[in-house]
Amino acid sequence: MKLGCMVHLEGRLAQVSLEEQFARLKEFGIPTCQLNCWKPELFTDEKAEEIKTLSAKYGIEISALWCGWSGPCTWNFYDGQTSLGLVPAAYRYQRMQELMKGALFAEKIGVTDVITHCGYLPENPVSTEYAEIITALKSVVKFYREHGRWFLFETGQETPVTLLRVITDLGIENLGVNLDPANLILYGKGNPVDALDVIGQYVRNVHGKDGLYPTDPRRLGREVPMGEGKVNYPAFIKRLAEIGYDGPITIEREITGEQQTADIKMACELLTRLFAENNAL
Repeated sequence: MKLGCMVHLEGRLAQVSLEEQFARLKEFGIPTCQLNCWKPELFTDEKAEEIKTLSAKYGIEISALWCGWSGPCTWNFYDGQTSLGLVPAAYRYQRMQELMKGALFAEKIGVTDVITHCGYLPENPVSTEYAEIITALKSVVKFYREHGRWFLFETGQETPVTLLRVITDLGIENLGVNLDPANLILYGKGNPVDALDVIGQYVRNVHGKDGLYPTDPRRLGREVPMGEGKVNYPAFIKRLAEIGYDGPITIEREITGEQQTADIKMACELLTRLFAENNAL
């Protein structure tokens, strides 16, 4: 396994320039990153050239593009149902187009995997809503296949079994999972170690993040530094090694400032030790 960290094209978590973010990863000894972007208008030829130049200059492999979408997004259990991903019909078509644009941008920068949140995928497989989502996803995923890209679901807003059902019902070979173990905790959707028994065969990238279960039925649980939450990282890394996962663990700490830097360094130390213990370096 390899260490990774998030690099942000824009937004609150970017904090510094794109080059400064790549330089920081080089300084920390982190060889891979996921590139995060929530503004599809940044998917330009000029930005693609800048990214390729910086990746080569600092020797940082881009393991995936995290592709966001336009419109409202509220990260809770109520407004999130009507604002996140492809589930809300009012935003679905526009976001499908933006995800397709993400595939084309990934092609420009030579990145195979594109990740997104699809929203609260319906638990009821015989509902009209479920059928509509499957239809929309088929269109997007087939476009990805035509352009040689993989479409990765980020975990969290649905149970692992529901995600497995969606992947199986789509039945398209270029589907995968970006397993965020903390999200399964934060949304109260499952145990990350056990989730590997359900969707482990589809995992192509993994986030390194930690969190606590929700105690307010309206709000997600709280993100905390790695090792201080409910993700059992020793058991999680051990199980990843057992199923043969050898990709990156991409550290994601969704705060800003000096504490973010300190928490990323601490996560690097923890993961490096666990990699060594499981012969996964």
